[in-house]
Amino acid sequence: MPREIRHPDRAQRSDRAHRWRRIASLSALVPLSFVLAQCGQAPGAGSLAANVQASNSNTRSDSFDDRFPKPQFRDRFPTASESFEQRQSGDLAPKQTAQGTSRGSASPPQAPYRVASLEPQLPYQRPPRPDDLTMLVSMKSSAFPYFGNNPASEAPFLNIAKGDRRGHRSYSGRVYWQDETYSDNRVLLHVPETFDIRKPGVIVVFFHGNGATLERDVRDRQLVPQQISESGANAVLLAPQLAVDAADSSAGKFWQPGGFKRFINESADQLARLYGDPNAAKTFAKMPIVIVGYSGGFLPTAWSLEVGGISDQVRGVFLLDAVYGELDKFASWIENHRSGFFVSSYTHYTARRDQELMHMLHEKGIAVSQDFDGPLRPGSVVFVETPEGVTHRDYVTHAWTRNPVEQVLSKMAATPALTRIAASGN
Repeated sequence: MPREIRHPDRAQRSDRAHRWRRIASLSALVPLSFVLAQCGQAPGAGSLAANVQASNSNTRSDSFDDRFPKPQFRDRFPTASESFEQRQSGDLAPKQTAQGTSRGSASPPQAPYRVASLEPQLPYQRPPRPDDLTMLVSMKSSAFPYFGNNPASEAPFLNIAKGDRRGHRSYSGRVYWQDETYSDNRVLLHVPETFDIRKPGVIVVFFHGNGATLERDVRDRQLVPQQISESGANAVLLAPQLAVDAADSSAGKFWQPGGFKRFINESADQLARLYGDPNAAKTFAKMPIVIVGYSGGFLPTAWSLEVGGISDQVRGVFLLDAVYGELDKFASWIENHRSGFFVSSYTHYTARRDQELMHMLHEKGIAVSQDFDGPLRPGSVVFVETPEGVTHRDYVTHAWTRNPVEQVLSKMAATPALTRIAASGN
């Protein structure tokens, strides 16, 4: 067979090209091998010295405390401008479905809607509410501002003037100015996720103590909305702002005859809007009420029972270390409202007054229990003494039990007799 004939010059050119390709490959590998060889060697002294200096410099100017400072009080409790926004009454529009119906009302047949071209016709489904509803709402009938008289002295409540500023001199002698302490008309509203307007329920009105704000104390520290949600009771919350962060128990508009009734009527509209069904306002307005008064909240509690205009609608009173006075008002309500319940838990700060109130009730022939282990029934009157070591400041979350508001509401919800009374309105 024929044999390939290679020309000498062509073969030489091929050998030279092959040698150049090998040289180029080896040239590329030499720097890489040098780098790999250096990886196995210790860094030089100059390099170590530079790193140590940088490390020491960083330690001096960027310590652990510098990078992770301890939280300050303002970090734990946000100010009003940093927390949820204040709402006016007009901001609470009912939650609408795609067809314009509000929650709680009868829903018409749902119209279909189009989803691209995958499913031409699908029924509309309103997503469920993800969590509880909590909001601050300004209300005209809240405790402040108040420009009337102090019923204890019949003198004007704002009894101090300095230029254009007006203020109130408290019983301690300290002056609080109206624009700083008595001008906040907001109310904390809370509707738990599980609340159902179609079932028997109650409105819990919480009167906070001295030196408190709604966000920092009632909501975040004392966990009142959370306690109501976790109680299992079909209940909503109203907590009006009283004197702002001040050692003052003034009741403001709750001193006025019918003031508590006006507050509940206005609140019914706000709760209905927050709940998402304006038609529920009438139900909220007639709903039984449980008043919880903590510490200085005893004063608006007592006056709401005495002159509020709807004492028959109040089905329960719960005082948290709060019997500092107004014993005649509490005794009168207990005597004349035997279908409701009364619970007072106390520390040594209020023990003398609680004992005095118990004596008044014994003289009226009203049975008193000093044990909260039993059931809570219509007509129950219970006084619970808490042991030493329980602090007044933490009393709303740690009294004779953890989260006492939750415990009282749980007992109320578990008592069929109280539920029937709440449902019938008798």
